[in-house]
Amino acid sequence: MTRAARLVGPALPTPAHPTVPAALRAAADSTATITLVDARESESVLSMRELYAGARRVAASLRERGVREGDRVALVLPTGRDFLDAFFGAQLAGAVPVPLYPPVRLGRMDEYVQSTARMMRAVGAAALVTDRRLGLLLGRVVEAARPALGWVTAAELRDTPREVEVATSEDALGVIQFSSGSTVDPKPVALSQRNLVAQCAALKALLPERDGAPHVGVSWLPLYHDMGLIGCLLAAVTFARPLVLIPPEVFLARPALWLRALSRHGGTVSPAPDFAYALCTKRARDEDLAGVDLSRWSYALDGAEPVSPRVLEEFARRFARYGFRREALTPVYGLAEASLALTFSASDRTERTLGVDARELALHGRVTRGDRAIVSVGRAAPGAEIEVRARDGEVAHEREVGVIYARAPFVMTGYFDRPEATAAALADGWLDTGDLGFVEGGELFVCGRAKDVVILRGANHAPQEFEDCLDGIEGLRAGCAVAVGFVPSEGEGEQLLILAETKGDVGADLGARVAEAVAARTGVRPHTVRLLAPGSLPRTSSGKLRRGESLRRHLAGTLDAPEAVSALTVTREAARSALALARTALG
Repeated sequence: MTRAARLVGPALPTPAHPTVPAALRAAADSTATITLVDARESESVLSMRELYAGARRVAASLRERGVREGDRVALVLPTGRDFLDAFFGAQLAGAVPVPLYPPVRLGRMDEYVQSTARMMRAVGAAALVTDRRLGLLLGRVVEAARPALGWVTAAELRDTPREVEVATSEDALGVIQFSSGSTVDPKPVALSQRNLVAQCAALKALLPERDGAPHVGVSWLPLYHDMGLIGCLLAAVTFARPLVLIPPEVFLARPALWLRALSRHGGTVSPAPDFAYALCTKRARDEDLAGVDLSRWSYALDGAEPVSPRVLEEFARRFARYGFRREALTPVYGLAEASLALTFSASDRTERTLGVDARELALHGRVTRGDRAIVSVGRAAPGAEIEVRARDGEVAHEREVGVIYARAPFVMTGYFDRPEATAAALADGWLDTGDLGFVEGGELFVCGRAKDVVILRGANHAPQEFEDCLDGIEGLRAGCAVAVGFVPSEGEGEQLLILAETKGDVGADLGARVAEAVAARTGVRPHTVRLLAPGSLPRTSSGKLRRGESLRRHLAGTLDAPEAVSALTVTREAARSALALARTALG
């Protein structure tokens, strides 16, 4: 009998602390530190005791300015001491921190102002905390969002001798983080203190220490994104472990710096999206890696976007000479609505990959042998339950594609002040992730998003079926293309549209080569192939391409100008933009 597509994780260990403030208070008595690395690789070290004291001073200042329990405090800050003090200071004041991404392009400030003000209004932010440099750029955001208590710098808040800590309950909101919004506008994900400490307890169980030595985390991920904030910062504080933080724009400009920091500090845990491993493979020069030793890197977590087996293979081969073990590569799956992680691959095992027939997968939702490689993202995390459900809402069978649902103590309480959106995503404690996947051999395989399906002549196609065909085409930017369905003006039913960014000046036959590659692999010839300048396609705050928004802009005729990349995290374009902004702001 075919088994049901259901995964149940082991029991969740009891969280070490009831709340994040309680964890910070306990960490203050430890020897753990947070090391901040700058673009010159100069380092400053902050003890947990210093972090706790700085957060208490910020909490005192916030209270004096009128911030009360439950108020939302927006944070627009780069990676650094200011963010740490402001984030934990807001929590110690009884408020709810709302991390937002900083601006990355002066040339697209209008769009940034609108989106940031919209997010601040969505949560009813009482105040905005930033730094002096960014504050000069955020006047229009404050004017549009109108936070009741205005804006203030983290340095000003810290500049007081008084210290305060407000009692916090497990059910109080701990943070609001905006979802990536791959197909829709970002939504305010409300996570309770209970959600946060439960996720940290799951992470501790999934990342056991070896030889009795505590883990050392190294991260370049932005602190306004769940993988950097919860997976790295909160986990380090909760378990009083050392953490090394690198600004994301520094990594994007110089990826070798991440690897050198891992070597220098003996890093054992460091997560990143798939693109980061590809970036290191291509741009980290051997001359920049002299003496680097990656042998202690036990968990190279790969998540936040589709995991490519080719990227894993090339990274492992490229850095084996520096002691990196392929078994350290750990594909994972999660989303903001689940705090962070829902599944983990087994450690000390080469990633599991299935070769499937992409056409059969898209047309009939069945998993049969083929040449499209899909990487397993592992088994359910402690405390998590995963179900893949068919169209009728029933649990699917193994090797049958359906929508992924999840239930866990770290699944969000809901979208803040959006009851209709919450009801659409949560039912009886089960979260509709909006992702498509299947279960095989007790492991989850993610193969697309339910809302991104391309329907041609009545047949469903996952967009990846077409996008995968573009790998390696000379002249295209790798991973910077989307496949969407659209109805052209000729009225011939839904057709396939390919929107692809180029590397710059390209040959006149590039569009034809793209169409031929898609037709040869899938049997479907695109109706239209549109080539775009680098950075044109809209992306989410975590750098994922937004297929629905790409189509809307194409139809509206507004896709000509390069898109403002709204993250410092996952695109090379963002690196160039961030560096340009820094030079402009600093003179």
